[in-house]
Amino acid sequence: MGLRPDSGEGDAGARASASFSPLAIYLAVVSTAGLGSVIAALALSPWAALLTALPLASVAFLAVAAIAGEVKPILLVLAGSETRSLSTSAPFVLALIAVGGLGLAIVVQVVSSLADDIVNRREFKKSLFNTAQYALSVLAAGVVYGLLTGKATFGVPESVTPGHVGALLVAGVAMVIVNWFLVAAVVALASGQPLTLVLRTDARNSFLTHLVLLSVGGIAADVASDGVGVLALLAAPVVAAHLFATVVARHAYDAAHDSLTGLGNRGQLDSALTRALRASQHTTTQGPGLVLLDLDHFKDFNDTLGHPVGDTILRDVAERLRNAVPDGGSVHRLGGDEFAVVVNGGLADSRRVARDLLAALDAPIRIESLELLVRSSAGVAVAPMHGTDAETLMKNSDIALYHAKLERDRISTYSPEYDVNTVERLQLLADLRSALDSQQLRVVYQPQVDLNSRRTVAVEALVRWDHPTRGTIAPDDFIPLAENSGLIFPVTHFVLDAALAQLAKWREAGHQVRVAVNLSARHLSDVGLAQQIYEALARHQIPPSALVLEITETGILSDTVRADMVIRAVRGIGVEIAIDDYGTGNASLSYLKRLQIDELKVDRSFVSNIGSDHHDLIIVRSTIALALALDLRVVAEGIEDDATAEALAQLGGVIGQGYHLGSPASVDEISQRLDLERRTAPTARGAGR
Repeated sequence: MGLRPDSGEGDAGARASASFSPLAIYLAVVSTAGLGSVIAALALSPWAALLTALPLASVAFLAVAAIAGEVKPILLVLAGSETRSLSTSAPFVLALIAVGGLGLAIVVQVVSSLADDIVNRREFKKSLFNTAQYALSVLAAGVVYGLLTGKATFGVPESVTPGHVGALLVAGVAMVIVNWFLVAAVVALASGQPLTLVLRTDARNSFLTHLVLLSVGGIAADVASDGVGVLALLAAPVVAAHLFATVVARHAYDAAHDSLTGLGNRGQLDSALTRALRASQHTTTQGPGLVLLDLDHFKDFNDTLGHPVGDTILRDVAERLRNAVPDGGSVHRLGGDEFAVVVNGGLADSRRVARDLLAALDAPIRIESLELLVRSSAGVAVAPMHGTDAETLMKNSDIALYHAKLERDRISTYSPEYDVNTVERLQLLADLRSALDSQQLRVVYQPQVDLNSRRTVAVEALVRWDHPTRGTIAPDDFIPLAENSGLIFPVTHFVLDAALAQLAKWREAGHQVRVAVNLSARHLSDVGLAQQIYEALARHQIPPSALVLEITETGILSDTVRADMVIRAVRGIGVEIAIDDYGTGNASLSYLKRLQIDELKVDRSFVSNIGSDHHDLIIVRSTIALALALDLRVVAEGIEDDATAEALAQLGGVIGQGYHLGSPASVDEISQRLDLERRTAPTARGAGR
């Protein structure tokens, strides 16, 4: 008959009715009043007299048209994520008030509403409210029509004359107004928006369509006595209004939604955020909140598995986010792998929603035979503390998201101090891009020493950045930037190529050492890694066993299925794999058994204290014994004194690394060291496994 709340507000109302919230009380009152009007219509209408006095064919036509118009409504897309369905039953129900009596009009409207609810499988509580508010709207129209024409409210209708059409149109306006108020109140209570704002929005989007439909209703009542054939002619303007509104709604929907995921787009986000901010001005609570999400390493999935798989991931993520958002919230895709969620609540609510959104991505996404773990970072900003307009909230939540990715926090709330850090780091990131092209990066090498023979058996390649104005920049300051921006790939390529080129020179000089190169977690998602390494080894004519790739526990555990696949491919060409910083992450004996690795690097946090902390000594001794029993090579990091080196040497064939044995040094310094070791012990051989 009119508007019904077909967006999340209606569902929210149905769920809220189980409690004693203002919305629940309102729904109960409307439902009770509507049920009373239906009972009154059934009890007070003179049904026997109606059956003999009415033009049954015309009444039947109007009833069928009303039911069809309710089941197939016009969809109105409003600003933001709200939708309203405007049925085309209104003119036919209005005509029935004059032609068939108010009681019959209410019964037909109830049947129409129930038919629509059954077709769309709406839950009982929502169906009850819809039916009740429609019955009250028709009752209001019948009362107004009776007052204006002097006819009995539930009596037998008299013939309709042209003079009655004006009164019927006024009754139709009353019917629409009551419907507007009843539905708008649900939306306002569920979303927190002011009632006047909701009423203005609904009126703006459906006024012209209602005007056309009510005019058709007045004409239908006037010509009903002329038979069904004349009534059928009125179908054309109704169908035209339906088609026109549907086309407009489709264009409006397409303009406001992402075509891939069906989520609202950036324009709709701005609209939803602006409306929420406007609504918050009428309350004393915080909010709204804005949560920005960015998928971690999505580019890796897209580049290695192809765009169709990437699109499937985005659709799955969108559906999970949509299901995780609470009532009143809205999800939007801003483009690429970035999403935004508007939260009707303060800081605590927004952070809780952010946690729920990230938790929704915990389960792997299954695509054919693949199981993909997709993770995300989130930035949170909340009005009014972090901004009072949509643009400021967007900027500050974006800064918070950048901080979350940079600091490896999964959720970060905006802080003013991030502004300065963000500008500095963005500048550093821009400088790093230039550094790759202007040869500001260099590689140094830290010796790895057989603790029994005290000979260098391997070196670890470490990158250094000599900034033209800032001097030497520590790896801890720029490596996280590289990892989060994707620059880690060209940085690692530079280190690998330089290390292999230098290793070729050392081997040509007779130094049979290995070289170790660090990989980030992002490399373990790159299924093309093995081919790239194979080409680099071939380019420098290095045997694969002379290269060791160091990976961290967290890198493995971020996506164990993909990491396992990449590691097996790399080992398949003969390159060796080392677990770096063993013991600092989620150390698991299961992956030592499952993954094919060659070397275990015991973290410096355990090694450096074995002389003073008995527990650390037990941990290191047990770890070394386990690794050697599994036929793994062991490298102990963080050796800062000779006593530690001697103690470790007693535990088996251990290789040591640390400043006591040698700090990171230039190519010339390492070359001199290797030459000296060969001269002092020409028959010494480096440790094997």
